[in-house]
Amino acid sequence: WMWERGYLNSAPQKAEEIVQYHVGDMVTSLTKTELTPGGQEVIVYTTIMGSVGSFVPVQSRDDADFFQLLEMHLRQENPPLCGRDHLVYRSYYHPVKDVIDGDFCELFTTLPYSKQREISEQLDRQPEDVCKRLEDMRNKIM
Repeated sequence: WMWERGYLNSAPQKAEEIVQYHVGDMVTSLTKTELTPGGQEVIVYTTIMGSVGSFVPVQSRDDADFFQLLEMHLRQENPPLCGRDHLVYRSYYHPVKDVIDGDFCELFTTLPYSKQREISEQLDRQPEDVCKRLEDMRNKIM
C-alpha cells in the first residue's frame, strides 16, 4: 500500500472506517471507557457546543435487528415537527452506516400509548416489552 511506504507525506497508520454517523456538531474529543466498574466499554464523545454522547456496541444480532426496526417504524409513525427527515439529517455528510440512533429510539416512550401500541404491534411485541428493552440497553452503560 502507498501509505505503508510513506510516500507523499502519507501517514503510516490509517484508521479503518466501520461506521458513519452525523452527530450534528463538531466532535472535539473521543474516549473509549467504561462508565461503570466492570461495565461495557463505550466510546464517549464531546462536541464543540458542549454535547456529550456515546457510541455503545450492540452485543447481539437480535438487539441490532430489533432497534433497527424500531428506528424505522418511528421514522414512519413519528415525523419531525419541522419536516426534516431524520435519516437525511443523520446522513448529512455521508450515509448512515451501521449505527442506530438511541436518542431517536428513546422517543418511543414519549409517544401517546395508542402510537406505542401501533408501533409495538408491527414489532410483534407489547409496548411494555419495547420500553423494557430500551431501559435494558440504557442500563448496560450506566
